[in-house]
Amino acid sequence: MSRTIIHCDADCFFAAIEMRDNPELVGRAIAVGGHPDRRGVISTCNYAARQFGVRSAMASAYALRLCPGLTILPHRMVHYREASQKIMAIFHRFTDLVEPLSLDEAFLDVSELVTEGGSARQIAAAIRKQVVQEVGITVSAGVAPNKFLAKVASDWRKPDGLFEVRPDQLSEFVAQLPVSCIPGVGRVTAERLVQLQVKSCGDLLAFSEQDLCDRFGQFGSRLYHCSRGVDTRLVRSERQRKSVSVEQTFARDLPASEACGLYLEELMARLQARIDKLTSRYGVGKAFVKVKFADFSSTTLERAGGEFGYNNFAELIHEAASRNEGLVRLLGVGVRLTDAEAKLPTEVGQLGLFGGSP
Repeated sequence: MSRTIIHCDADCFFAAIEMRDNPELVGRAIAVGGHPDRRGVISTCNYAARQFGVRSAMASAYALRLCPGLTILPHRMVHYREASQKIMAIFHRFTDLVEPLSLDEAFLDVSELVTEGGSARQIAAAIRKQVVQEVGITVSAGVAPNKFLAKVASDWRKPDGLFEVRPDQLSEFVAQLPVSCIPGVGRVTAERLVQLQVKSCGDLLAFSEQDLCDRFGQFGSRLYHCSRGVDTRLVRSERQRKSVSVEQTFARDLPASEACGLYLEELMARLQARIDKLTSRYGVGKAFVKVKFADFSSTTLERAGGEFGYNNFAELIHEAASRNEGLVRLLGVGVRLTDAEAKLPTEVGQLGLFGGSP
C-alpha cells in the first residue's frame, strides 16, 4: 500500500520558546539545561550555540567551555507543554493518524488526504504556517513514502525547512545518504561498516540481506531494507512507550568499574536528554541498567524510585556486573515509564535524574 507520511519537528524547541518569550535572547547563544555545577545537562540549544559545537545531551560545564558566552536557562516545562499541546492540536486538524515522538515531534499519515487529491507538500506547508501563527515558533517538515525517509527529510533543510522525497526520487535519494542516517547505526556499527568499505546507503546495496544478517544479526535486516528506502512501520496514534534507555557498546571489553568511569556520565546525559523530550503523559517508575558481557550473555537490574543520580546507577551496574566474572562489552541505562497524566491531576514536574528538576 502506498503511504504518504509527514514528519514534523520543531526547531530547537525549548530554546525557541525561550526566544519567543524573551526577544532579547534572539541572536545570542543560548541553551536550556541543568546547572553546570550540579552535573547539569544541555537539553536543547539554539543554532547560534550549535556553531560553537554545543549539542543536546552534552554536559553543561563542557558546553560553557566550548562557548564561554553561552546563556544556560532553566527548564520551564509548563510553558513547553502548553506549546506542545497547541502544536499537537494543529496536527490533528489535518489527520487523526498522529504519532507523537516527543513534545515537539510527530509522524502524520496523510495518505487518505493525498488519495482524495490533496498535496502532502501543501499540507505540510499549511501545518508549518499555522504553528508559526498560533505558537510563535518554526517547525521543519519532511514528506516521504515512509517514516524512515520522512524523518530524514525533516532534517534536510533545518531550521524552518520543508523537504519532500517523492516515490520516483526514492532510490537516488537514499543511495547518497550516509549509513549514520539509518536508525540504530551508532559509532561502533558505523566503524564496522567502514571496515567493509561501507559509508553510504548506496554502498550497502552490494550486500544481500542474508550476508548482512550473518554479520550484524537481526539488525542486518534493517540495514538491508533501509538502504533500499523500505520501511513498513505504520503511524500508530495510540502508541504508549513503556521505557526509555540508551546503550553504549565498547570498542574493547572492559572491567565494569572502568566502563562505569569512562561511560556512565555520558550515558546519563544522553538518557536525560531523551527524558526531557517526552510528552507530559509520562512519569518515571523505575530505573534500570543493562550489562552485556564479553561472552555475549547479558543481564538487567532495576530499582523503584523517582530520582537516580550517578552513584545510584553505578551501584546498579556493579551489582548487575557481579553476576558474571567476565569483562563488559556494553552498558545501558534507562527508566521504566508510567502514565503520569492518568495518575496525577496536576502538572507533572520535569523528570530529572540528577537530584530532581533542574
